[in-house]
Amino acid sequence: MSEIKTATVRRKRRADADRSATAVLDAAVSVLGQHPDAGVDEVAAAAGVVRQTVYAHFGSRQALLNAVLARITDEVSAIVNAADLDASTPTQALARWLDLCWEVLHRYPLLLHPAAARGDQDPAATHAPILGQLRRLITRGRREGVFRRDQPVQWLIEATIALGHTAAAQIAAGRMSTARAGAAFRDSVLRLYAAH
Repeated sequence: MSEIKTATVRRKRRADADRSATAVLDAAVSVLGQHPDAGVDEVAAAAGVVRQTVYAHFGSRQALLNAVLARITDEVSAIVNAADLDASTPTQALARWLDLCWEVLHRYPLLLHPAAARGDQDPAATHAPILGQLRRLITRGRREGVFRRDQPVQWLIEATIALGHTAAAQIAAGRMSTARAGAAFRDSVLRLYAAH
């Protein structure tokens, strides 16, 4: 076989492998995003491949989960960036940021599942793009005198995350509807940030 033909075959195999990996990841985002405890077999079935193919692309279930979380984080970051929050007041921008994040949390329950906090990746690093957007928003609001300055920025960020988890727990326990929990989350964070 000539070198040119060998190189062409290799490129075709690589392209096929890339398409297969993308199909597996797309299926995993759909399956694990909605059902965090789903197994690799369910992801494989949704992707139309066998279990071994999933493991060929992602060496373990945790590696697959990490890739899913990275994909969802990229999606959230892109959605928030497209919202052009700098064009609004800090309070309006924070409310919009919260609404956008809540919509994604509702779409992907995985983000509030304990499985998302486990594993070999630092959650702060995984969510850095999204939390970076929030940090910049807090800084702007404080600079303009709209957000409180008596608490550290990191405390406000952690409190925001904790309130999101609380809202999700209320939904899971059947004590609040998704809409009511989302509204409570938004209202609580806005009150938390408000300058006194």
